[in-house]
Amino acid sequence: MSAYSLKALGQWRTLPFFTQTWPDVEQRLAADPRQILPPAPQVFRALEQVQPDEARVIILGQDPYPTPGHAHGLAFSADAGTQPLPRSLNNIFKEMQEDIGTRPRTADLGFWADQGVLLLNTVLTVPAGEAKGHDKLGWQALTTQVLDRLSDQPRAYLLWGAGAHKAALEVDADVNLKIETAHPSPLSARRGFFGSRPFSRTNAWLQARGHRAINWANPPEAP
Repeated sequence: MSAYSLKALGQWRTLPFFTQTWPDVEQRLAADPRQILPPAPQVFRALEQVQPDEARVIILGQDPYPTPGHAHGLAFSADAGTQPLPRSLNNIFKEMQEDIGTRPRTADLGFWADQGVLLLNTVLTVPAGEAKGHDKLGWQALTTQVLDRLSDQPRAYLLWGAGAHKAALEVDADVNLKIETAHPSPLSARRGFFGSRPFSRTNAWLQARGHRAINWANPPEAP
């Protein structure tokens, strides 16, 4: 029995990736003796949580955090109790504080996804401790198909780092908001990520088109 379920993918399930590429990727994952992150039930979480017609903002990451306990299926996000913050996320929060004067209290960005922010890594799995260890597995075909599916209407794209720029090369900047900067990692954040003001710019673009702004900083209180 497969450890990976496709049942909650909704409309994404119709992408050719799942019949043409996924069987081979799944087989190679099963044959990998290393600890694979995130846990199997969370690998497709980004797509499960944001259906195509709900996606208003797309944030592309690289691959999941390779530290056990961090990755949970949403790019740049981690479980609420994660301390210290992953370094890229810490820089994202620094930029948000400068941009809009506030930031989330925890590492969990699930409430962004609840508002239509697709937090998609271009590679959905990683061996523990080996960043980019699954770059050759075939995941990029899924990213290409997801972005093609989302080309049906204008959306906002936050593209952080060369990998995201390359993946979204075909995204039309005349139709969509396309913010391309350096990656927020400590190695590159000062080369254009800091000072890019992606959060306020995205909200201004959304509101100019009659859409509600994203609440970037304050998850709703639990009932």
